[in-house]
Amino acid sequence: VQLQASGGGLVQSGGSLRLSCTASGFTFDDYAIGWFRQAPGKEREGVSSISLSDGTTYYADSVKGRFTISSDNAKNTVYLQMNSLKPEDTAVYYCAAKEMVVARIWFFSSNGVPQFYDYWGQGTLVTVSS
Repeated sequence: VQLQASGGGLVQSGGSLRLSCTASGFTFDDYAIGWFRQAPGKEREGVSSISLSDGTTYYADSVKGRFTISSDNAKNTVYLQMNSLKPEDTAVYYCAAKEMVVARIWFFSSNGVPQFYDYWGQGTLVTVSS
């Protein structure tokens, strides 16, 4: 299983970026993908997640209305569209995958918990300047 996150960069406050997470090595539709971020000196926190079989999505309160998660199952890719970026969004962003055939019942309660996920990609740095 491999996850490749990309799309990070430097953007001014109020700007937009789109992150991509491309997966390989597993049946895409059987999984959920979560986006997490970790700022220097802080714990990794859940940002958004999506169940790839039915499109159920969740967002952290801090990004609701600004970020949108989506998937292109034909391309095995999940996107995180980030609008109205703020300096506090600066972090390394990671995508992670969780097999959902058995774990689906826990998705609602655990989708934002890093330990819920089995596989992780490398991070992509997002820097928002003020």
